[in-house]
Amino acid sequence: MGKTALDVAIEDVAGVTRFANTQPGIRKLLRRLTDVADARVVVEATGGYEDAVLEACADANIWVSRINPRQARDFARATGELAKTDAIDARLLCLLSRMFADRLRRFEAPAAWQRELRNWLRRRGQVVTTLQAQKQQTALTSPAVRKLVMRTVAALKRELAAIDREMQALLKTHTTPALRSSKGMGPIFQATSLALLPELGTLTRQQIAKLVGVAPMNRDSGQMHGKRRIRGGRAPVRVALYMATLSAVRWDPMLRAHYQQLRARGKLGKVALVACMRKLLTIVNARRRDELRSEGGGVIAA
Repeated sequence: MGKTALDVAIEDVAGVTRFANTQPGIRKLLRRLTDVADARVVVEATGGYEDAVLEACADANIWVSRINPRQARDFARATGELAKTDAIDARLLCLLSRMFADRLRRFEAPAAWQRELRNWLRRRGQVVTTLQAQKQQTALTSPAVRKLVMRTVAALKRELAAIDREMQALLKTHTTPALRSSKGMGPIFQATSLALLPELGTLTRQQIAKLVGVAPMNRDSGQMHGKRRIRGGRAPVRVALYMATLSAVRWDPMLRAHYQQLRARGKLGKVALVACMRKLLTIVNARRRDELRSEGGGVIAA
């Protein structure tokens, strides 16, 4: 799938059908899927362009799962398929959904307020990036052009303030004590956790660390023991967690002591910081799990 089109392959059906990645196109796709018995839809992540079809399928109670593009490409290579087109990718995703049905996790549609918070968060990131680029231009241009740039900067700052107000209103209603329980957990960390990590509190500490991308992966084979490194995961969540941890290791006594202990044992600064990120995530996950239990929600014991 991509920005403009959805290429759909159905098992035992020849060819690949293309639907527009628009609301009318998605409605046509849903009507087609209702004719498929026990449909299991697998969608490749494409930087947010998949959100509409994912949420539409989930709202229609159609089983749907989202997978990482790296997984899809690795699966294609494993089958011996080196070429890449949208039609080939669709057929391979269809095959993957059948072969790994028991390993795929069903997508759960976020609540309306989470979708709204996610959209504000994305827009905020766009505005911040543009604002930084515009500020850099002020030192590299003529006074006349600088005046125009400063007008743009002022407009972007007003928009950023408006976005922050909207996000604060949502956070005031939906942020729980677990997301305010440590130093460094500011509004951006709270918003990112609520909008982009809905699994928080429902997974074990190992699962949530792997999902975010702060779990060190083994690289062992025979007598070779490689260095463990973190990889994969949800980059926006990891960035927010990194910034929260930077503050926490300075101002939170427990995390500061943990960081200093790791450094005293000879760990590199970045390695120690990643370990603190994992610890902070584990703490928040456990506290959120306890909140869900008190609310009567289903969780997996850590």
